Formats: sequence, C-alpha cells, structure tokens
Amino acid sequence: MVFKKLMRAFGVGGPGVDTVLHRADTQPGRTLTGTVEITGGDHDVVIQEVVLSLVTRAEVEMGDAEGGAVVEFARSVVSGEFGLAAGEERRIDFELPVPWETPVTMFYGKPLRGMAVGVRTELAVAKAVDKGDLDPVNVHPLGCQEAVLEAFEGLGFQFRSADLEHGRIHGVAQQLPFYQEIEYIAPSQYRGRVGEVELTFVADPREIEVVLEADGRSGGDAFGRFRMSHEEAESADWPSLVGGWVSELADRIPHQSHHGGHHGGMGGVVAGAAAGVVGGMVLGEVFDEVGEELFGEE
Repeated sequence: MVFKKLMRAFGVGGPGVDTVLHRADTQPGRTLTGTVEITGGDHDVVIQEVVLSLVTRAEVEMGDAEGGAVVEFARSVVSGEFGLAAGEERRIDFELPVPWETPVTMFYGKPLRGMAVGVRTELAVAKAVDKGDLDPVNVHPLGCQEAVLEAFEGLGFQFRSADLEHGRIHGVAQQLPFYQEIEYIAPSQYRGRVGEVELTFVADPREIEVVLEADGRSGGDAFGRFRMSHEEAESADWPSLVGGWVSELADRIPHQSHHGGHHGGMGGVVAGAAAGVVGGMVLGEVFDEVGEELFGEE
C-alpha cells in the first residue's frame, strides 16, 4: 500500500513522502513493517522528526449527543532530525508494533462494516507538522477471536454493525482508550426476550477477555465476561458457552429492571460457572465509561 503526497503544511515546493507497507494485513500483537520514502522539494530543509501512528475512529459521548473522533492509539518516532537537500531521496525502514487491543477490521477475508484502521505518517519541519494521508491496514482476528466470531455465526446471530466506543470497561485491564463493540441481532428462538448481543474483545500477550452485553426486549441489560488464555479460548466450545449464556438470560432478562443508560447494570444476575473458563463466567455491571482526553477531529 502506498500513498504519495506533497506535504501541505510546508507549502508549494516542500518535501514529498511515500509510505510503503511491506504487508497491509496484520493481527493484534504483531508488527507492521515498511519504508518511508521522503523526497526533497525545491529547497533544502531540516526534517526534525518522522513519526508513524496507528489511528482509527471512535464514537464519543458528549452530553446527550454522540459523535466520531479520530483516535491515535499507537505512535513510533522512526527518525530524529536530519537535513534533506533539494531533490534528495531518503528511505527510512520502520517497524510499528500493533497493540493487542487493536480492533478487528476483517472477518473471513472481508471488511467488517463500520471499522477502519490506518497508518498515519507525520513529518515535522520548522515546527510545522503535516499528518499526511492514511494508509489502510487490514486487521484480521486472532485465532481465539475468530473462534468466537464463528460461534456467533454458527448459532444464527446476524451481524448488525461494529464500532468503537471511547471509554473504559470496568474491571478489565484495558490499555487503549476505547473498546470495540460487534453487535449481533439474536436468532429467532430468543426474539421477544433478547434483542441484541454486543461482543467485545480485550486481549494481552497471554490472555483474552470476551465481554458480552445482551439487550433484553423488556428493557433490561445483562453482561457476561469470559477470561482465559489464547490457547484455551481457541479450543473452547464457544457455541455451548455463548448459547448457554444467552439461553439463561432469555429466561432472566424479562425480570430485570432497567438502570438507565446504554451500559446500565442488571441487578446482579449470576450464571453458573462455565467449564474450562478461567475464573468462570461472571454477570454483573461490566461497563463503566469514563471521560478521557479526546483526540482532535480531523
């Protein structure tokens, strides 16, 4: 993937930049590699630094309104200061780690509607910074994430949408300032009791948490959480785990009271422990969004 751009912030005749990714397909926890190719303009300049970052778009609640904001969630300085003569060509090889909590943008080799991640290149010259254009990145699920997604599909859940919510999940060791929600419409056997189920992954190098939120037709919301190693999650019987959880909720949700707000608690409903799941399955108040410093809109 390549983008070519004459840097806006530096005016006509300023340096140009091409960012070439060796491979645009990746997974959480991996590393993107490539080369930044910089071409001098019609006069000598001093490049103060070259920075690469991963960016995405997250939904941010502001009072009663909700809007999108561009969020930078990984950043790497790939070069310090150097002089660039007129017409000179400079190549900078780079490695950019992909955080474990990076949202999935692909499933079965196809784009996940509503999700996008890109690499942004920044050049700083004389205190002016040009952020250039985005180079799209395809983030494929980890094996354990793919197993969960396949289970939802196999159980008859219908994909509805995916987005990123700016905030924190209560009780989860979350590193990024947002979390991904993959929303499904419940299959027909749960209709009238469970309307939608939202799926969130929070991974680290050793383990993954699978967080579920079910929206009851009667107004009650229910939350569940599974935590296990990547290896356990990849081989777990997710159709049984998810199907059993939703079936139990289908009986309980009509008796819940709504506590207000999209992420309200559900009054302490607890399901039985699931075999093979580290720490069992816990239901209760999982989400607790907090006000984070927002990245600027672009």
